[in-house]
Amino acid sequence: MFRRGFRRGAMRRAMQPNVPPLLQRAHELMAAGNYPAAAEAFEQLARGAETRQRPKTGQLYLQAGRARILAGQKNVGVAHLKRGLGLMAARPVQLQRAGERVVNELKDHGMAAEAQEIADWLKTRLPVGTEARGGAPVASKKPILPATCPACGGVVRADDVDWLDEITAECDWCGSPIRASE
Repeated sequence: MFRRGFRRGAMRRAMQPNVPPLLQRAHELMAAGNYPAAAEAFEQLARGAETRQRPKTGQLYLQAGRARILAGQKNVGVAHLKRGLGLMAARPVQLQRAGERVVNELKDHGMAAEAQEIADWLKTRLPVGTEARGGAPVASKKPILPATCPACGGVVRADDVDWLDEITAECDWCGSPIRASE
């Protein structure tokens, strides 16, 4: 009986994601509107991920750029956005989605020149025949994901995540599985 309980506890611990505390803190700072501190945290995470050649590095630079722009540091923010998109170039679908989101967010913040610069850069990086998705999104029957990852607190976008099965997606930030409600 003792052994059985031990196995369950060990399995539960093994299934828990290994989320860096700094990633959780960075998301908390961003949600609280402390953009300068969030930017520093995301920059630190991005540099570390880049050194270790982690697949989520581009995403971290994009978030660092977003935080810098929201903190009023436009030039540094745009540089981070470009760096993040550049790191996504090997995955055209991911680059296209992230690029469109970046362009739209820059336009929303009154940064039309920067948005056009990124849009022009994307045209040179995306494969021929890849076009902006523009227009109304196509309705899908995907289950509803939580707005944030339960493990790291990162924003979850159902159209950007990698789906592991019909009701489970992978967090773009920490890689944890996220179960959708049906």
